[in-house]
Amino acid sequence: MTLPHTTTVPAIRPLVHHRAIAVVLGALLVAIGAQVALPLPGNPIPITLQVPAVLIVGGLLGPRFGAASLVLYLLMGAAGLPVFAPVGVPGAARLIGPTGGYLLAYPLAAGLAGLIAVGGRSWGRVALAVVVGLITIHAGGVSHLMVLGGHASEALRLGSLPFLANDLLELVFAALIIRRFGLKTQALH
Repeated sequence: MTLPHTTTVPAIRPLVHHRAIAVVLGALLVAIGAQVALPLPGNPIPITLQVPAVLIVGGLLGPRFGAASLVLYLLMGAAGLPVFAPVGVPGAARLIGPTGGYLLAYPLAAGLAGLIAVGGRSWGRVALAVVVGLITIHAGGVSHLMVLGGHASEALRLGSLPFLANDLLELVFAALIIRRFGLKTQALH
């Protein structure tokens, strides 16, 4: 008796392609958010739309693919592609400059947001996901500024306080997007 030859590879390929495309699109979304940059007088860190983009990518793609998307974003920027905010030094040098801590925190923030928001079923989980992601980004940025400048109060004054009001609006926006589309992207996880 001969068993029919079956394979699951063709069924897996479309999902792999969809995930790869989602990772690239997530990196591009953050790159677009970076281009909307509002410099603040006397502050080396501009206001951008990267934070909500990072949280949305993590919340929609889940922990693995959200983090992978942000690693890809960092690699693109480090390679010199114009994906970082148009304020500051180009390429890999950006990762050690004043905004480096925020940038390096993006994969972790997206991963944590994705881990908490998996499926986007409840407002509570989505709200917690975006808040934890935001705290992670701020912690990375402020910690890096402390290393560069040595003073916690100055790092908080430059790296966190000027952004809080804007971040609250961005959290609401990110939560709405994750809640609206989170259930539809569950197959990517």
